[in-house]
Amino acid sequence: MGRRPAAWIGLYLVLVLAPQALLLLGEVPPGRSFWWNFSMATGFAAMAMMGVQFALTSRIRKFSAPFGIDIIYLFHRYLAWIALGLAALHFALLWLLYPHTLGETFDPRYASWELTAGRAALLLFGLAVVTSEWRKALRLEYGLWRYLHVIFATLGFAAAVAHIIGIGYFTAAPLKRALWLAVTLSWLGLLVWLRVMKPWRQRRAPWRVVEVRPGRNKVWTLAVEPVGHGGLTGFMPGQFAWLTLRASPFGLREHPFSISSPPEALPRVEFGIKELGDFTGKIGEIKPGETAYLDAPFGVFSPAMQPGVEGFVAVVGGVGVTPVMSMLRSLSTQGDRRPFWLFYGNKNWEDVAFREELERLRERMDLRLIHILEDPPEGWTGETGFVDQALLERHLPPAPRPRLHHFLCGPTPMTRAAEGALHAMGVKPARVQTEIFELV
Repeated sequence: MGRRPAAWIGLYLVLVLAPQALLLLGEVPPGRSFWWNFSMATGFAAMAMMGVQFALTSRIRKFSAPFGIDIIYLFHRYLAWIALGLAALHFALLWLLYPHTLGETFDPRYASWELTAGRAALLLFGLAVVTSEWRKALRLEYGLWRYLHVIFATLGFAAAVAHIIGIGYFTAAPLKRALWLAVTLSWLGLLVWLRVMKPWRQRRAPWRVVEVRPGRNKVWTLAVEPVGHGGLTGFMPGQFAWLTLRASPFGLREHPFSISSPPEALPRVEFGIKELGDFTGKIGEIKPGETAYLDAPFGVFSPAMQPGVEGFVAVVGGVGVTPVMSMLRSLSTQGDRRPFWLFYGNKNWEDVAFREELERLRERMDLRLIHILEDPPEGWTGETGFVDQALLERHLPPAPRPRLHHFLCGPTPMTRAAEGALHAMGVKPARVQTEIFELV
């Protein structure tokens, strides 16, 4: 692990533990049993972790750069379960060992407001986690889920703060209360940054749709250009953007898409978008001249982040080829002669998006293109089936292999199989990079 990732992880631990350390300043409440204090510790830890969740989704580039925002969101997802578990443990310990502290009733009409606030916080946090983990099973449309997630998380956090202040254990002293409120306001400030300040900045820097063209396998290319500003800065091939169409940037209707165009094409930006869900199913209805908003660029899934390597390998499936198109277009424009192996899996030959352009790129760069079809046409002589170690070894150079960097993007079963095969071939984990296909 590099210094920057280690530093950010250290900062995360500080942010989670600092509120508890503040509570030990000054006068400490009279001694209680170990399990009582442990229950208090789990409650405060859960609260701190939930607060830092706002930081993990604030999309501050300096914070996400060492990891990639897809990894940050995955981290956010797993930590939410841990925080919810700590909050549930806090309640369970009190219920089992100190039931008298929970009041005579759970009925909010008669229970004390601070206890009701704590129960509401646990319920709201639980709803935020469950609706995120099983959004598709619950058939929640992406836009509706985003609204619910923000509402559940914000109200749950506010209820937890009210619970802690109302109970007053460890926070009764004015200084401690002020410090805890300051920490709380800093977390809420991150929410304001993401939901108010960022959309306000996007609204002042709009984009215009200049082209929408269909492609194979229902993959559309949507192109936008900046209006009244310079466009993207610091964009590297393989990165992605949060794109808003036919909605206000304040409306929580943004969607993450990989950028398929190279930095050399700026200020024009293109996306490869497949008709799949509620939003993308209508992408073909977008017309040139419509307004778009971008929050970009994000991600570390880029050959520009891998100086000194002797070549690249990409294993992609379906529309997972989109970020790789950005890489190939950029490397081709630069005249880069390093070899690039592209293992491209699809259902059938007609599903191969960007098929003709890939053939043209083979003539302009050292592109080793390996198509893998699940349902090949009659007379097909190429690879069939799925990616495995034997298939990769048939095409990659034998050991000792050159210093290659590997990019994986596509359906999770495919990327897991490819990652396992590469590790079995002796490729170091640091040389295998997976782009998470779906954040939620």
